[in-house]
Amino acid sequence: MVRKSVISQKKRGPAPTGKGEPILVRIQPDQLGALDGWRVKQDDVPSRPEAIRRLVEMALASATPSAPVSKKAAAKASKLAGTMIDWLGDQSAPPDVQAKRKRRLLKGPSEFREMRGDLPKPKG
Repeated sequence: MVRKSVISQKKRGPAPTGKGEPILVRIQPDQLGALDGWRVKQDDVPSRPEAIRRLVEMALASATPSAPVSKKAAAKASKLAGTMIDWLGDQSAPPDVQAKRKRRLLKGPSEFREMRGDLPKPKG
């Protein structure tokens, strides 16, 4: 009888991180350098994917939702925008055309108005 010795195979690749959605991220050289610099400052020098996971976790933990803009601040911003539109606008156009352009710029494209959650929904 011939005995076969069982040789365990080496596991390849990084330690499994569980089921998740794999994504491809293209990182520019300066960002990659900053990432690698951050990695080597860590006690365990994580792999690049692990470093990205940790940084995403840190960013999400410290992220706070933006506060809603007050009506007073929105009115002030609209007034300032209107002033700049008047200053930069086409002075050779008739006043009614200037007013129409200004109104369109201040309201924004209808496609974006429909998407915004901070505006009241149209009635009807």
